[in-house]
Amino acid sequence: MTGIIVKAIAGFYYVDTGDVVIECKARGKFRNKSQSPLVGDRVEITPTDGGKATVDKILPRKNSLIRPPLANLDLLFIIASVSDPQPNLFVIDKLSAYAEYNGVEPIIVANKPDLGSPEELLSIYKKAGYKTLCASGKTGEGVEEITKLMIGKTSAFTGNSGVGKSSILNRIMPSLSLETAHTSQKLGRGRHTTRHSELFKCEGGYIADTPGFSSFELNDDLFIRKDELSGCFPEFESYLGECKFTSCSHTGEKGCAVLSALENGEIAKSRFESYVRMYKDAAKIPDWQINKRNER
Repeated sequence: MTGIIVKAIAGFYYVDTGDVVIECKARGKFRNKSQSPLVGDRVEITPTDGGKATVDKILPRKNSLIRPPLANLDLLFIIASVSDPQPNLFVIDKLSAYAEYNGVEPIIVANKPDLGSPEELLSIYKKAGYKTLCASGKTGEGVEEITKLMIGKTSAFTGNSGVGKSSILNRIMPSLSLETAHTSQKLGRGRHTTRHSELFKCEGGYIADTPGFSSFELNDDLFIRKDELSGCFPEFESYLGECKFTSCSHTGEKGCAVLSALENGEIAKSRFESYVRMYKDAAKIPDWQINKRNER
């Protein structure tokens, strides 16, 4: 039998075969190969006694992410609030670059439009070439547009804590009844509310709710090799190869085409600053260590 892992808790994997969800344990050979099945994996299973089964084989993946622990993800909706909390552009940029690096399409969503205009925020990412949306977990505005993009796809939602991710998810699929977290007035941010990764059938595909994917300021979590980073900023693409020096890092060298585009207003300053910050962070760490972290 084949199916998709829709939930993983404490060594148990719940596999959707299309007709039923079966509780499974992974065979020991995965541990011997240092492999771990992930939520979203397409797997082969063998039924055992008591209506349960074993996971025997992980089928080829489109992609796999460390945080959130998901495989075969198509869309990553990056939720940012217009205010309360204020949007953290570096977090959005790091998330979108990580999605690009893993072959996932990032979509930027501005939530809480009742607290201010989302246009300034969204214009940064429209210029960068991303799909952008305005939505409201409070009123339901823009939710239909999100669900249309999700048809037949496996989608995840992320963003800084307190931006209203769970509120939007509940609007898309009310049966989820996800716990939401009000923004802490003392700390200016929300509390984490999700405990495990899980996929839910939605719009002919799946929708993921994921744990611990909101505190992305932690620079030790994910890295992209410095030499591959420019390819994760789509607005850089037309300028790559046009620099005076082939070894250009696009962080401020003389004759850099990316820097010229920045000076001409063709690239947003905040996006360039995020790129430079990520580049410098990656440059401090050897490639072998980046590989080890990204394979955890």
